[in-house]
Amino acid sequence: MQELLLYDTARKYFLLLGAVAFFLLCFVNAWFGRFAPEDPSSILYINGIRSWILMELVSPTSFIATILRAAKSPSENSSAADSLNPRSKLMIAMFLAHYLNRSIISPLRSPSRSKSHISVLVCGMFVNVINGYLMATYLTSMEAQSYMERLSTSLWCFGVATWAVGFAGNVIHDEILMNIRRKANYKAKAKETTNKPKGEHYAIPYGLLFEYVTFPNYFCEWIEWLGFAIATSPFPTLPSMSSLSASSLLALPSPDNTFWPTMTPPYLFVALELLTMFPRAYKGHLWYHTKFRDSYPKQRKIVIPFIF
Repeated sequence: MQELLLYDTARKYFLLLGAVAFFLLCFVNAWFGRFAPEDPSSILYINGIRSWILMELVSPTSFIATILRAAKSPSENSSAADSLNPRSKLMIAMFLAHYLNRSIISPLRSPSRSKSHISVLVCGMFVNVINGYLMATYLTSMEAQSYMERLSTSLWCFGVATWAVGFAGNVIHDEILMNIRRKANYKAKAKETTNKPKGEHYAIPYGLLFEYVTFPNYFCEWIEWLGFAIATSPFPTLPSMSSLSASSLLALPSPDNTFWPTMTPPYLFVALELLTMFPRAYKGHLWYHTKFRDSYPKQRKIVIPFIF
């Protein structure tokens, strides 16, 4: 009962956290990347690559710790890790593959990153520890395993293939962005300039989905996690109005009166990504138009090709 209370509480406030973040990010820029100061001198700004690694490692660490905990103390509502079905094991491997690239491979291959404000690191770690816990708790539950066993092979394979396409697209478009910075560094070394320009180098990216949207890496990540959700969880139904009342939002959920019971962690994570990344994509799109003015391709949408 205590485990179920913790799970439902984390699930509810994870979604509410995303709603609050969406509202704040519509007015305030998160201080990292292109929105970090060009030459931050405050001690509150830390190395961009190190802070990114530390922030993103929290999610797989929390994920693995939760699975190991479930393996040691299985209950009626959870399944030990050694009894997971093959589909569950593959989804766990896919989750870890994403974060292996995101927390280790990608940042270590990046030529440089803008400094990040410590508040971004703290908020990111908080979100990631909850996400890792929720994902692992769900994927090791009998609910998830039973659903994946019943799911048709064609739909499950569609979800896995969608995840793979999104994952590959995310990696490839990130590589295009990193190549812009690599080329800038090579040119600077070739010229043997002593006065290095302040801040990171930004240029207009071209190729693949960059021809259609400003942030194809965001779009591909949304596709990736949508595919993951399709393969692991039923699509959530609309909640009852009573579960969304002011009293239910403020009160802690109880095991027999959960908040939005059909909103599982995989779809919850998709919702959180949309809520937190969309405002940044919109502001980033405006930033590109302001910085490059008439040079920036006018036909590009913000984040969804041909639509928005």
